[in-house]
Amino acid sequence: MGWASAGTIFNNVARSLNAAGTSEDTKRRVLGQLIDNLRDGDWDTEDESLDEFREDPVIVDLFAQRGIHLDPDLYE
Repeated sequence: MGWASAGTIFNNVARSLNAAGTSEDTKRRVLGQLIDNLRDGDWDTEDESLDEFREDPVIVDLFAQRGIHLDPDLYE
């Protein structure tokens, strides 16, 4: 059984980092580790968080590095 509420944790941290004007390097280190840890805990709604941050190239890239991609059919 997956861990859907992990998305709330990721989304809140990502929003906070963005609101604070955090550098790309720090976002990569913090959010990359967070994605990995949440996935280790059976996070199963990564695609929903990716969709929420689809306009953020750093976050999109972090997910892509882990094999999680936006569905291009949703954005045509």
